[in-house]
Amino acid sequence: MKVVTFFKNVAREMKKVSWPSSQELVRYTITVVATVAFVAIFFTVVDIGISQILNLFFE
Repeated sequence: MKVVTFFKNVAREMKKVSWPSSQELVRYTITVVATVAFVAIFFTVVDIGISQILNLFFE
């Protein structure tokens, strides 16, 4: 019985959720993907730079 009550409560709460429009969803998705790509490229460049500097001293 607790499982049924749980799912009823979940359904009731889901009706209160404010869902983004399709335009907002696309905009947020592009923002997240661009941010992740920027951070990945940034850390790749930093890693390569540090590796090159260390290779100058230890090779």
